[in-house]
Amino acid sequence: MTVDKELEKLSHSTPPAATPEARARALTAAMQAFDTAGNNALAPQGNAKGWRQSSIINWIWSPAMNKKFLAGSALATLLVIPAAGYLAIELTRNGLPIVDQTEIAGNLSRGEASKQPVAVAPQAPAENGTLAEQSVVDAQALQDKETPAVAKPGAARISEFDANNIAALTNKSEGSATALGAAKRSAPAAPGIAPQQQLAEPMAVIAPSPAPPAEGRVQIQLDPNRERFANAAANPIKSVATDPVSTFSADVDSASYAFVRRSLTGGALPDPQSVRVEEMINYFPYDWPGPDNAAQPFKATVTVMPTPWNHDTELMHVAIKGYDIAPATTPHANLVFLIDVSGSMDEPDKLPLLKSAFRLLVNRLKADDTVSIVTYAGNAGTVLTPTRVAEKSKILSAIDKLEPGGSTGGAEGIEAAYDLAKQGFVKDGVNRVMLATDGDFNVGPSSDEDLKRIIEERRRDGIFLTVLGFGRGNLNDSLMQTLAQNGNGSAAYIDTLAEAQKTLVEEAGSTLFPIASDVKFQVEFNPERIAEYRLIGYETRALKREDFNDDRVDAGDIGSGHSVTAIYEITPKGSPAVMNDDLRYGAADRAPAANADTAHQGELAFVKMRYKRPGEDKSALITTPVNDGNAVAAVDAAPQDVRFSVAVAAFGQKLSRIAAVDSYSYQAIADIAAASRGTDTFGYRSDFLSLVRLADGLSQR
Repeated sequence: MTVDKELEKLSHSTPPAATPEARARALTAAMQAFDTAGNNALAPQGNAKGWRQSSIINWIWSPAMNKKFLAGSALATLLVIPAAGYLAIELTRNGLPIVDQTEIAGNLSRGEASKQPVAVAPQAPAENGTLAEQSVVDAQALQDKETPAVAKPGAARISEFDANNIAALTNKSEGSATALGAAKRSAPAAPGIAPQQQLAEPMAVIAPSPAPPAEGRVQIQLDPNRERFANAAANPIKSVATDPVSTFSADVDSASYAFVRRSLTGGALPDPQSVRVEEMINYFPYDWPGPDNAAQPFKATVTVMPTPWNHDTELMHVAIKGYDIAPATTPHANLVFLIDVSGSMDEPDKLPLLKSAFRLLVNRLKADDTVSIVTYAGNAGTVLTPTRVAEKSKILSAIDKLEPGGSTGGAEGIEAAYDLAKQGFVKDGVNRVMLATDGDFNVGPSSDEDLKRIIEERRRDGIFLTVLGFGRGNLNDSLMQTLAQNGNGSAAYIDTLAEAQKTLVEEAGSTLFPIASDVKFQVEFNPERIAEYRLIGYETRALKREDFNDDRVDAGDIGSGHSVTAIYEITPKGSPAVMNDDLRYGAADRAPAANADTAHQGELAFVKMRYKRPGEDKSALITTPVNDGNAVAAVDAAPQDVRFSVAVAAFGQKLSRIAAVDSYSYQAIADIAAASRGTDTFGYRSDFLSLVRLADGLSQR
């Protein structure tokens, strides 16, 4: 208690003021106490032996390291170095990206750590200079290591590599290109940092790199181009004195035009082998005069006009219009969708587009039509047995469930589809297999001849064939043409949903409902009036002269309302454009012509056409003489549709690099097409003009 009272008393008292002497005494006392405590300590903090507490592992490891035990380090080195060497060899051999580490370090030092490493790959071989130019990105700015982070205005060299060009070069879809461009725009440079050169973002598919690229250039490796096209050498100029007769099969396919369009909109001139001029001409609807009734399913209209690209020759334009069946009277349809679901179809412009296209077609069919679905990928399988379109939801559900995977065994799928079509055969109706594929048949019989034989054997059952091609990169157009030509059918290339709408909805009648099969043309020129001729297009449809009257020879088929156009460039007698000399011994051969029937002497040519009605084996004949009454004096005097089709013919020849139109400009072609555009309900002719302008620009690179 006494202590407490003393403390309480002190708490209420005023402490004395501090003095320097008191501070010195207190500091001296504290230092003496610290020294005394240190001298009396037996050991440092820790255990009694004077060691710091540690684990048994450190107790063992420390002596080993203190004794310079190097065997472990040597062993680790022997293991790591070979592994690193093997990894480096594998990276090089497998073509993985080569990353410029120096550039990354430089970027990090300038605060550009967010930049992605740039994959470098060698340049792919290009078929033309335009494609080669597009496949190289100017990367000169990457070499300038001394450029400051903040560039002076106008000093930065920026080279944008357009996302659509990347999509065209890597055979990806337009959607991928759009996404790529959006990704580029969504990643702006950090504030305060000058924009650096924009390069292609890291690619999903790593290109092989067998050799380093040229210094200062970033190159993009294209996928190997395995596309195959059905084409032949351009038709030559023929002398009427020795070859007065021209014979060929009808062709109503349109695949070539769609492929040309996709190439041009993708930023490259098309492969000349992919251009079939007749298919480009016949792609467009024309208002040719048609027959009055189905008794004679065709009507021919012939126009002779000056040649726009050669003032010394003329064009003989032959237009055929098929009878158009009224929708209310179209026969019942038994359709089998034969769909390629192999791994090669796993692209946005292949199976997904295919499914959307067939949905459009199903919505176009009548309720009592039937649809079956067969798929093939290694093995063929029936997805949907014959089902009436009245059960539309069932058909659409089967289409939506299709997924890609496996290799392509097309032959087995074709056999299964024809069996199913035969099973649901509709007498007096339309029985058709619709094959949708990229044509990449790589399992089972896959050669064109093997598949041609299978198709020829099955067409005798009265089943027609339509071939729809999808995608790029491995498109087998050659096989598609072989199947269509030998299977009583036609071929189309679907590159967009709009093209599917045109082929399967707007032109459903001509696509699905045939009015004639084995349609052949034969033109005989009068040697008294015509010296030479050249057929524009139809190289893959040429027939022998004797094939015209042989009903066993297969030829093209024409559907309801189809138009077929053939154009000859003809050289009149005495024209300075004649390329062939007169025959030394030809006078005697021509003498009898002087005594011939004068009724035929005024004719320029004689057009004949043979066809078979559906289900018949014997052909019928239609003939049309060509005389001066069919001629017009100027290009502008020709009918509007004739002039537009001639513009398309000139464009197709120029893309095919035909020498006859070398000096004829794209602008001249565009002028004729623009002046003859006429009523363009669906915008096809306006789109054509856009393609001509694209080709003009690409040709000047």
